[in-house]
Amino acid sequence: MATNGAPNNSSSSSASSNNSGQQQPSSDPTGQSINSIMQVFPPIVELNVGGVFYTTALTTLQKEPDSLLGQMFTGKSKTPVLRDSKGKFFIDRDGVLFRYILDYLRNQKLVLPENFSERERLKKEADFFQLQEMIDSLTLPKSLSPVDPAFLVRTSVGTITVSYRGTFAFGRDGLADVKFRKINRILVCGRVTLCREVFGDTLNESRDPDRGATDRYTSRFFLKHTFLEQAFDMLVLAGYKCQGSCANGTAGGMMVDKKPGSDSEEDRWNHYNEFVWVRE
Repeated sequence: MATNGAPNNSSSSSASSNNSGQQQPSSDPTGQSINSIMQVFPPIVELNVGGVFYTTALTTLQKEPDSLLGQMFTGKSKTPVLRDSKGKFFIDRDGVLFRYILDYLRNQKLVLPENFSERERLKKEADFFQLQEMIDSLTLPKSLSPVDPAFLVRTSVGTITVSYRGTFAFGRDGLADVKFRKINRILVCGRVTLCREVFGDTLNESRDPDRGATDRYTSRFFLKHTFLEQAFDMLVLAGYKCQGSCANGTAGGMMVDKKPGSDSEEDRWNHYNEFVWVRE
């Protein structure tokens, strides 16, 4: 039957059926595909990385366009950046280590604390964010690897000096206390790498103002405990031998000037001891 000149809708129906599926990405003038979900980013970006908040410039996040962050914050990512309940852009990664990712993007150089102990974890974060130069910086060259024989020879020998200033603890009527020896602090002097190797987590570096090469020497370390024999045991286990010691004498029965607020009896027995340990 004739349609009396009614327009043929077959072509429009076909177009509708094609558009009813997944939306096809459009193209920019250069012919490159553009994500169908476009996001607009402010010049100052607030981030929530694993529960840790950061504020940075959009240009910092875009500094390496080929990295994951560069793709996320230029709209080239296949998925949109999520936002948390407060509107901050959310990234589900280690929030503490992200500070080093951000610093690297700002400075284009990796700078880590001297005592940084999470190099492998940070390397995984750099790998996730696709920062190849940062990954290369986190990979130790063979010349610095602990398995290198030259490194072992260079660090196997050395000297560590352990010292303390102490007194004898007294109780009532000037009688020696049960604890007898009273040590306020055990000091450690030597090359930084050797001191850390021997004393590990028991080493306190908070009084050392010098931060730099690990081959430097210091006289500002001290131990977190006051057990002299424990320090000696750790040195023996590390292969050190006590090669010498010196000490000053106590005041003993001599009369000494009393310091304000101090115990006059203990002041008479103040002494200083120093022990030199050598590993050959």
